[in-house]
Amino acid sequence: MGIRQWIGAAALTLPLLAQAQGSTEIQPLAAEMMPLAQGKSLLLDVVDTGKRLVAVGERGHIVGSLDGKSWVQVPTPTRSTLTAVSFPDASNGWAVGHDAVILRSRDGGRSWIIQHFAPEFEKPFLDVLFLNPKHGIAVGAYSLMYVTHDGGDTWEELDTEIREDEWHFNAIARLNNGNLFIVGESGTLAMSSDEGETWESLDSPYSSSMFDLAPVGESGVLIVGLRGNAFMTDDVNDPDWRQIDLGSENSLIGATQLSTGEAAMVGINGVIYKTSGGLRDIEVLDNPAGITLAAVQEVKGALIVVGEAGAQFIQNN
Repeated sequence: MGIRQWIGAAALTLPLLAQAQGSTEIQPLAAEMMPLAQGKSLLLDVVDTGKRLVAVGERGHIVGSLDGKSWVQVPTPTRSTLTAVSFPDASNGWAVGHDAVILRSRDGGRSWIIQHFAPEFEKPFLDVLFLNPKHGIAVGAYSLMYVTHDGGDTWEELDTEIREDEWHFNAIARLNNGNLFIVGESGTLAMSSDEGETWESLDSPYSSSMFDLAPVGESGVLIVGLRGNAFMTDDVNDPDWRQIDLGSENSLIGATQLSTGEAAMVGINGVIYKTSGGLRDIEVLDNPAGITLAAVQEVKGALIVVGEAGAQFIQNN
């Protein structure tokens, strides 16, 4: 089970499920508008659209902010826990989560519609990446992988050999050289050099779960996972993995590349790390809440972190 799936399930209140009259098909219910959802409930991912911040989390909650300090909940058509969000531009966005739900926004995250909902799968999506407003890939538990080439109007399951072992795909991202990269359960690493049409498995420096990744330099990547394990390579095409010593066994759940080319990492027990010196030196940042974090995003020199205490603004000096 992916860590975002585990965190979400731990706090998930199962929604009541409405049925269409005369049909047994499960229908989604709209998320409840709740005061604590405004930056205080469990949030699992956050993105900067270029105009505002959008964060997603439990019970279908989506919240937005202009400054990372005050947050407002927006209506959504689902109560399924949302695990990830992606905006290829300031207007078009997608969020995914439990019940294999996929939501779309065309107005910068102010409103959302359902594009996919399949609770009968019993497989959550754990991450989503849109390369442009038409082409997107959603990945999840048990090697769930769906692709769209029309902005999500239609989604199809991708047939690829990297899915054969049915390990969880926990995160997908685009590296600075254009390659796509996946990390997952049991040391799963996979890469695509043709925008996700074909994939190849890579040897992993760690045999257990990796939960997130961040681009490094022109063609490198940082991967993070269980028990404080973090590794980086300068070239994914000929990887020479170097372990980053964090001096802690707190599992790492989220990572992001900073505008300086360095990286930030967050995880269990509220740990926040920032690198320097080409990812060789580590600084531990103070987290007043001290509660598990799931994702991190840089905005105007600060860090926005999200997790069990909602969203926090962390000054990045």
